[in-house]
Amino acid sequence: MLDITSINAVSGILAATGVLVGVVFAVFELRNLVKARKTDLTMRLASAWHSEGLMEKWLKIMNLEFKDYSEFRKRYGARHSYNPEYIDLYIVLEHFEVQGYLLHRKMIDFDLADMSPVSSAWRKTKPVIEGWREEYNSPRLNEWFEYLYNETKKREQTLQSA
Repeated sequence: MLDITSINAVSGILAATGVLVGVVFAVFELRNLVKARKTDLTMRLASAWHSEGLMEKWLKIMNLEFKDYSEFRKRYGARHSYNPEYIDLYIVLEHFEVQGYLLHRKMIDFDLADMSPVSSAWRKTKPVIEGWREEYNSPRLNEWFEYLYNETKKREQTLQSA
């Protein structure tokens, strides 16, 4: 026969078990939510990248003709020049800068992201970025784009060796 003490003990165990099950369920739901948010943000970045406007700007940047920063500056002016080449360059660099920062913070899913244009864009703009860094004494300028490039290279090397 059950006495009141046994009933209290059983109900206490059942309550604790219910709380434990709820916490475990909440943890799994939170993990799924974080994964879904990463996927969503990654897909939104990809969608922005594949938009006609950004793709057009990237192609213009990739077709600029210069061999070093000095020649770039002669052809296109100083860093804060108001000309179409600089506007396109800023927009493209900012896209990669944001993507690099989000990758660093682990807010996007690197495996889902299309990193194919990163290496070519970095190689094309590296002389300009390094020139700006030196000219304006700003060594951290576009650091997250450089980070993105370095992580992309590591990923490519890992995939090639696998």
